[in-house]
Amino acid sequence: MKVSALGEFGLVRLFAEMVTRSRNKKVDSWQKLIIGIGDDCAAWRGDDAIQLAHVDSLFQNIHFTLETTPWRALGWKSLAVSVSDIAAMGGVPAYALVSLTLLDDNEVDDVEALYQGMIELADRFGIAIIGGDTGRASVVSITITVFGSMKGRRQEAMLTRSAARAGDKIAVTGYLGGAAGGLEMLTGKLKPDNGSASQLRQAFLQPLPRVPEGQVLVAQGVRAAMDISDGLISDLAHICEASKVSARVNTSLVPVHPAVKANFGERALELALSGGEDYELLFTAPEPVIDKVKQKLSCPVTIIGEILSGEPGEIRLVDSAGKPYNLPKKGWEHFKS
Repeated sequence: MKVSALGEFGLVRLFAEMVTRSRNKKVDSWQKLIIGIGDDCAAWRGDDAIQLAHVDSLFQNIHFTLETTPWRALGWKSLAVSVSDIAAMGGVPAYALVSLTLLDDNEVDDVEALYQGMIELADRFGIAIIGGDTGRASVVSITITVFGSMKGRRQEAMLTRSAARAGDKIAVTGYLGGAAGGLEMLTGKLKPDNGSASQLRQAFLQPLPRVPEGQVLVAQGVRAAMDISDGLISDLAHICEASKVSARVNTSLVPVHPAVKANFGERALELALSGGEDYELLFTAPEPVIDKVKQKLSCPVTIIGEILSGEPGEIRLVDSAGKPYNLPKKGWEHFKS
């Protein structure tokens, strides 16, 4: 079997099964482990708090191109995607390790701008960049590991993908589709109106992780969440698979980014459902809990559907009249065309 036949998420399941079989319950590190492969972060019990860790890689011409992404914005975004996963667990980011591969002819000024972008985001959330590695390769790549922690040691207070329950409502923070719209603008497929260009550029190049919002979710009793990186429907399917539930989404309720609505016409909803890289929080909870979250957050919080019992991972999309909505593409997955 080729890797392309198994797919990214099939590989993750394979690795998780192999590591689980190798687990040695007599070893202290295994005894302290709470969550391993398969969620937004790994989690384990530290001396006085639950510790979190997440690693993400960005590769030139796969995740970004230097023609569309300035070096400084690349630094910001490369750190943001890992910080967002700490936020999706309800944690507090603290430290980052940065591994770079560069070409011989990359300019020092550009690499300095890359690091400056990381530093700007790190300063915003009190993150210390503490080390890493640098090497030579045929493309630029950035791999960042972020460590964080939960406030306290209560395992049940973490946000996880496996805690959704039938009857929960499905909600998202902010607006969706902006990053996908920004990418299309930067690759020359769109000439937006003047008021939209900066909004779309920022949505794609400088996403702001929902760190304080994740902590509010925990405090108000939310238990199931993840960040939207591969696309709303794709990521909701991850929650449903992990929680062994299904879901129904009313597409008319999905909060499409205003700049996407203004410039993409009928495609706007498709970008919001499957575009990805918005790094908003997707979560499920009873409606009274979501009402409390809305009162505590300054950003929009929108209920878009509900969790159902049924085939694990199945997502049913309906329009405002209850008729099925066909989505051509569910979201991003490596190794799949």
